[in-house]
Amino acid sequence: MSEDKTIDDWRIRIDEIDLELVRLFNERTTCAIEIGHIKKRLGLEIYSPSREAQVIANVTGANQGPLDHEAIKRLFERVIDEARRIERIHAEQQARKKIDAQAEIENTILSQ
Repeated sequence: MSEDKTIDDWRIRIDEIDLELVRLFNERTTCAIEIGHIKKRLGLEIYSPSREAQVIANVTGANQGPLDHEAIKRLFERVIDEARRIERIHAEQQARKKIDAQAEIENTILSQ
C-alpha cells in the first residue's frame, strides 16, 4: 500500500473506478440486449442456466483477490440477474411495438 496517499486520494480513485464500472455495466447490458434479440429470433429462452454457470466459472477462475470467489460469484449473479431483467423488459417493449403496429395497420384498413 502507498503510505503517501490520503483517504481523499483513495476515494477519488474509487470514484473513478465506479464511473468505469458504470460504463462497463452499460456496455455489458447492451450486449445482453443484442443477445436477447438473437434469442428471440431463434426462439430461445432468455434464461440459460448453462451459460450463466459458464460466466460464473469464468469470472471466479480469473479472480486473483482480494475479493474471494464467493464474493465474485454473488456480484456476477446480481449482474446477470439485472441483464436478464433488462432483456425481458426490452423483449416486452418490442412485442408491444409489434402489436401496436399491427393494430395501426388494422385500423387503417378498417377506416378505408
